[in-house]
Amino acid sequence: MDIEQLWIILKFLFLGLFQGLTEPIPISSSGHLLLAQYFLGVEIEGNSFTFELLVNSASLIAVLIIYRNDIARLIVRGLGYIKTKNPEDKTEFNFIIFLIVGTIPAGLIGVLFDDDISRLSSPQTVAITLMVTGIALFLIRNLRGKRGENGMTMKDAVIIGFAQAVALIPGISRSGATIVAAMARGIHQETALRYSFLLFIPVSLGGTVLSLSDFLSDDNIAELWFPYLLAFLGSLVASYFSLKWFMNIMAKGNLIYFAIYCLVVGPIVLLVLTLS
Repeated sequence: MDIEQLWIILKFLFLGLFQGLTEPIPISSSGHLLLAQYFLGVEIEGNSFTFELLVNSASLIAVLIIYRNDIARLIVRGLGYIKTKNPEDKTEFNFIIFLIVGTIPAGLIGVLFDDDISRLSSPQTVAITLMVTGIALFLIRNLRGKRGENGMTMKDAVIIGFAQAVALIPGISRSGATIVAAMARGIHQETALRYSFLLFIPVSLGGTVLSLSDFLSDDNIAELWFPYLLAFLGSLVASYFSLKWFMNIMAKGNLIYFAIYCLVVGPIVLLVLTLS
């Protein structure tokens, strides 16, 4: 193995770990990846869509593992309600409906305005949107909602769904936007977190399906399969432990730390870009 091959392997592993670490927490993984590539001069060999598909799929698997019991409960009791009409299972059934409704805005806007959103991918945009994320997190830092799953409404699902659509803009954290919207609506932080990441599943699956053609047409897979594999595994492990850590942060109500981080990093990035 020569130096160039070793560098490629280490680069893919680093970016996989970096994406996995930042995916669950409310600081925008896509924005941070863009900044990392810009400031470190790191370019992805091969098809960038393949890399994004692999690391995002790894994060999806981590979410599925952590929320497997919730998913099983929704499938058994929520879908079972259609047949049994058991009143005790109606909350799970409604929750599934809310997940479907919450997915629609991001899906539609992502398909209709994909090219326009792509044109916003720049370090300057990320710097500004990081500050927006920080302000939003700061405003809801002390909110302690009381509504759980059985208190959610269709209006909540629509508002959170549009918040997720806003997060299509680079630098706006998907988890941050949805959690901020949910908590601003008076939803308990644990329910807000659960809904946010269960909402991530259909969006991520949809993105995976749409990216499959790019993955299958990537002529570099045979050559880069090992770096791709390391990026996937790095993202999987980092996403799992990052989400576990974030769940603990949410339970303690310490979102202020992420607000401060975004409000510090955003202006620094903007200043460096202005001076360079």
